[in-house]
Amino acid sequence: MNRRLLVIGVLIWTLAGAELAQAQAPVDARAAELRAKLGRDLNQMVAQFDGVMAIAVKDLVTNDLLAVNADLLMPQASSIKVAVLVELLRQAQAGKVRLEDRVEIRKAQFAGGSGVLQDFGDGTSAVSVRDLAALMIVVSDNTATNLLIDRVGQVQVNTTMQSLGFERTRLMRKMIQPEEEKRGVENVSTAREMTRLYEHLYEGKLLDPQHTALAMELLKNEKYEPTPIGRGLPAGMALASKPGSLGGVRCESGIVLQEEHPYVLSVMTTYASDDGAAERAIAEVSRRVYGYEERLAHSNVHGVRIP
Repeated sequence: MNRRLLVIGVLIWTLAGAELAQAQAPVDARAAELRAKLGRDLNQMVAQFDGVMAIAVKDLVTNDLLAVNADLLMPQASSIKVAVLVELLRQAQAGKVRLEDRVEIRKAQFAGGSGVLQDFGDGTSAVSVRDLAALMIVVSDNTATNLLIDRVGQVQVNTTMQSLGFERTRLMRKMIQPEEEKRGVENVSTAREMTRLYEHLYEGKLLDPQHTALAMELLKNEKYEPTPIGRGLPAGMALASKPGSLGGVRCESGIVLQEEHPYVLSVMTTYASDDGAAERAIAEVSRRVYGYEERLAHSNVHGVRIP
């Protein structure tokens, strides 16, 4: 009789434990469902986009990665300028380049497209290397970019990217090279690699603290016009990024500096039938991702909103 009571007692204890485990399981399951919903939304947006789209999102708190077409090699347009910036600052911290050195601006070096240096007089001004970097990132100045590529070396940019593990991020040409464009020579990367590049920059893995701070300062500066990712964020949300655009191409990668839950977002499009629609699509991806990350930042483990 005692043995029978013992078996019944053990059975009751076991069932109670199973019920407790089931009651606790939805805590993780609810967060997983929220993540899965975002994943479904992103996949649907990629499928419905009139062209090709690639997305990668890296949460810098949880290290969670969401990716759609993240390994497709995509044209970067001006987004590749962040690789030039990283190489410039690595050479500066190694003493190979002096940021205070001044570069004379000559008409023969002017490049079209975005920027202000092409409107300067021939030989009437000299701009510091540091300020060329600011022009390259903040107003996407193509003349400044080409001057910096001359200074640091295209081959060295690619050698550094390779050594850092970014095997598919490549600076293949200077800015505004129509004949090379016709031959299909483009600056390229993937959403996964650009996301990791910004993650490593944020974590101080690419540069020393002084030069990391300078890179982040330049990337955070308000751009000459609202960027696609920025349009999907609430007013005042800090964003450290570099967008890029060419005919049929719109892309942007950067860090959304949400205080409690910073994250990296990279969205790339190509073969777009409508460039304006491509920018709106990137903005919508940004809006959806921010909504997810903001809820994670301001909810407890049960999803209850907290101050």
